Amino acid sequence: MSEIKQVARRDPVEAAEGAVAFLERISPALENVDSSSGAIGTAVNHAIADLVPIIAGASVDATTKAAWFERLFDAHGADRIPYIETLADYWGELCGSAELASAWANRLIGVTRLALSPDKNVRGHFHGTIACLSALLAARRYDEILALVDGETLWPYREWAVRALVAQGRHEEAIQYADHCRNAWANDTAIDAECERILLAAGRPEEAYARYALTANRAMTHTAWFRAIAKKYPHKPASTILTDLVRLTPGEEGKWFAAAKDAKLFDEAIALAKASPCDPRTLTRAARDFAEKNPLFATDAGLTALQWLVQGHGYEITTADVWAACAHTLHAARHAGRGEEVRARIQLLVGAAQRTNDMVVETIERCLRHEPE
Repeated sequence: MSEIKQVARRDPVEAAEGAVAFLERISPALENVDSSSGAIGTAVNHAIADLVPIIAGASVDATTKAAWFERLFDAHGADRIPYIETLADYWGELCGSAELASAWANRLIGVTRLALSPDKNVRGHFHGTIACLSALLAARRYDEILALVDGETLWPYREWAVRALVAQGRHEEAIQYADHCRNAWANDTAIDAECERILLAAGRPEEAYARYALTANRAMTHTAWFRAIAKKYPHKPASTILTDLVRLTPGEEGKWFAAAKDAKLFDEAIALAKASPCDPRTLTRAARDFAEKNPLFATDAGLTALQWLVQGHGYEITTADVWAACAHTLHAARHAGRGEEVRARIQLLVGAAQRTNDMVVETIERCLRHEPE
């Protein structure tokens, strides 16, 4: 990707040729590589988004461009994992003109009608369906998109009707249409994200936040979820976003600790960590990292980590984890001028613990004996 982008600055056509070759080869190259984490798929999706403008923007003759498109379409059809599936979403943009997009739509629309037929004896998978809808959108053939997906239940197809309505300036209809697409097979997060994009593009951020932001920006972690919303809505106080997210996820208060800490909402972070189980390792890292710059917060984080450890929380906890929690808590307490008090609180915590997790209790007791007063 770096090489293609560098070449694009001096020779856009050569870069576009390289981009086509890259997209042809990337899926076969990766199909036997473990991608269970999803990181490879994410990287390929980002690569596609970066390469499409390079291919679309290259000034080449019609014969060369046609050859590129045939190669890309064949690669997309042969994509087994699939890795370059999202290339079809960009097909209209790749065309670079309404005329070429219309030509591709004409080529694909016959099979697409069969693929989307309500007749189960006719209906089937066609890898060019999304490419056809994308081309129709770029060709401004909006009514044909609406007709093709009429009666569909699958959101990946119906979202093109939403985009067609938006392209015509029919924003309210688009949102209503999207909301009516909700069913047992639909991805509510994807629908919310599309509606949020419509409202933000229309200059209605308050409505976008109130109606869709919290659910549209779900991420792999609670911290990433919070950051995604905070980035889109910089005018919203971090405390407001955090409060709204916590209210949306009852019983998961402890999982918002890291987000609150990163937002420097330290009091809120401790309250959340105490409200429901929070990963002891996350709390221990906070105790370590803030021992000198915010020792009161670090001490409370460490004490909360020990509390959850004693109660048996934490995944595959080791003696090293328990020792670190205790040692970092005592270190932070000394910086806060609360050394004796915190040591006494830890001893009370251990004394009141049920002996169901002897390893944790014994490790804390050893740490108290070996750590300086």
